[in-house]
Amino acid sequence: MYRSIIATFFVAIATSAIAHDMTPTYPEWYVSHIQGVVKTPMEIFNKRQDVEYYEISVTDINGDPVPFVSAYKLAHIKYLQRLKFDIYINSDDVPRAQYICSRSKLKGEGTATLLSSKICSKIR
Repeated sequence: MYRSIIATFFVAIATSAIAHDMTPTYPEWYVSHIQGVVKTPMEIFNKRQDVEYYEISVTDINGDPVPFVSAYKLAHIKYLQRLKFDIYINSDDVPRAQYICSRSKLKGEGTATLLSSKICSKIR
């Protein structure tokens, strides 16, 4: 009996942990319209009803931030909606930039949201 309860608990946790998708999984840099700047297109799909905000970041291999520009550093994405956006970085920062990440931003205190998710795409 306890095994089935524990198994159900872990399945519930595992399925709720998938808060969003971010594609492409392995983004590549492309020449932008600005000299000395490269860009990559990204897309986020929100699969979780209780989360509507996602923080975007670009990091190096150690998780330290790499400067970037995007229309969204904090994106508002409603449940079952997609957001397409571009990430721009200085060409000099390309060797340092290793990951493009998105993290679900939780609601304030007193809400039922308990689980934050972070997804990172490895830059080729």
